[in-house]
Amino acid sequence: MPVSPALAEDLAAAVADLYEAAERTLIDRIRQVLADGIDSPAWVGLRLAAVGQLRAAIEDIIAALSVDASGAIHQALAEAWERGAQAAVVELGALAPTVSVIPAGTQAVDRLAQSLIADTRPVHVRILRQSVDVYQGVVARAAAAPALGAQTRRQAAQSALDDFARRGVTGFVDRAGRSWDMRSYVEMATRSAVGRAAVEAHTERLGAAGVELVIVSQAPEECPLCKPWERQILARTGAPGAREVQVEHATEDGEMVTVEVAGSLPEARSAGLMHPNCRHSVSAYLPGVSRVPKAQPSRGTYEDTQRQRYLERQIRKWKRLEAAALDDARRTAARARVRTYQGRVRELVAETGLPRKSHREQLTTAR
Repeated sequence: MPVSPALAEDLAAAVADLYEAAERTLIDRIRQVLADGIDSPAWVGLRLAAVGQLRAAIEDIIAALSVDASGAIHQALAEAWERGAQAAVVELGALAPTVSVIPAGTQAVDRLAQSLIADTRPVHVRILRQSVDVYQGVVARAAAAPALGAQTRRQAAQSALDDFARRGVTGFVDRAGRSWDMRSYVEMATRSAVGRAAVEAHTERLGAAGVELVIVSQAPEECPLCKPWERQILARTGAPGAREVQVEHATEDGEMVTVEVAGSLPEARSAGLMHPNCRHSVSAYLPGVSRVPKAQPSRGTYEDTQRQRYLERQIRKWKRLEAAALDDARRTAARARVRTYQGRVRELVAETGLPRKSHREQLTTAR
């Protein structure tokens, strides 16, 4: 059975859901505190005095998130490792029916889990800092606006709260210098980790069975980073670079077969293959037995998939704005925008044939 980062995609989504639920809880908590007595002349003083109480509430949310996320990360990586190993066993079954599954590589799983937890730890610090900053900024804007005659206090508070709900907790930068919002950053980091776990377990099991070559699948709507590696044969380990190799036939003793190897799997992964969200898979290549598949047409383009991701983000953004609304009118308007973007998704999938992923349009419910 081929293995790819997509094999463990649901595990990454489960971890990211925890962070999105926490973010939604933060927005709701801030909204509740801001709405309390908003028409009172003493509102500004009362809201500034409530900062300590809000900070304590946010710290409670972060503490619960830390515990849940740590457990979910370890569970996700152990499951991803097992899936990768199982995939290798299924592949090898026809060749060696007695092959049994190997237990999850405890050290490897712990290593990947600790690395991911370290990558997400700054998220918790930023949640507290940005949430308190947003709250204090909302109070300041709401206090100043009526004095300037520009907006009512409620309108100013809603405008500032909308800014936060629209962006979410932001400011996360990956190693490539790209900026992410909280959920996208956590999901990207977790997908990378669980995908790595599944692929490492798979290739480790193949190596234990003496399989040293793998083949890359063709994936629909491939990105430019992955396209050069599609339908190519790679060495499971070893030096980079294309070459011809002489290897023994997989089922005929003593018969040698010439195989064109495009490079090594580590080389391809360093160049971008199997990045987070990658749809390519690798499977065992058996010299003299396996065949390189013919190229198949894609349903749409890579750009189409990026349009779909954009529309999904817009749907989630307007759902957050609905949750942040201080009155029914704003809530109804945000809900209408959600329906508009959902309609655009339906049009896109009908036009391109891309599968609709409704779960990516949902906000998770806080625990």
